[in-house]
Amino acid sequence: MTQAQFLFDFGSPNAYLSHKIIPQIEARTGVRFAYQPVLLGGLFKLANNRSPVEAYAEIPLKLAYERMEMQRFIARHGLTAFRMNPHFPVNTLHIMRGAVAAQRLGCFERYVDTVYASMWERGCNMADPAVIAAELSAAGLDAQALVAASQDAEVKQQLLANTQEAHGRGAFGSPTFFVGTQMFFGKDKLRDVEDEIAAQAAR
Repeated sequence: MTQAQFLFDFGSPNAYLSHKIIPQIEARTGVRFAYQPVLLGGLFKLANNRSPVEAYAEIPLKLAYERMEMQRFIARHGLTAFRMNPHFPVNTLHIMRGAVAAQRLGCFERYVDTVYASMWERGCNMADPAVIAAELSAAGLDAQALVAASQDAEVKQQLLANTQEAHGRGAFGSPTFFVGTQMFFGKDKLRDVEDEIAAQAAR
């Protein structure tokens, strides 16, 4: 059976945009994506990588092109709810640990949808524990249980292990996708991801 995986960190706007498109690919292909939380800052360190804002800081035309390409993607897919977070870049350690905790507590999909909306639609400062708790509670999630679970040593270790595993498989940033063993990076590769799912399914 074809397996598709999405390696994500809430701090990446392109990962949010990918998250909004993935359900369409799932509907067309019948393949469900497995979401793997990773810590982007840790992955950057392991891969000796930097965010585009840092990497292209002295190439303003490149940054301008990246913004234009993002707007094209948003327009093409009608993702009008997207707003650039005014607190960007946001330290995502708490909410990424929360994602692992949510997997264990059985509320992962709802948690992911809530945090992505808080970060990239409502512009919340999701590095602030009080804001995190308020956003989770407003969505009907058990914020107290999630925050407590996110401090568990096994949860912290799982996030580190996910990040190290991602690097070991060749990942250097987010969004990264795997279809079987084939890796794809960036939201602009989603068409290739879907083609690979179809190709593998055909085999």
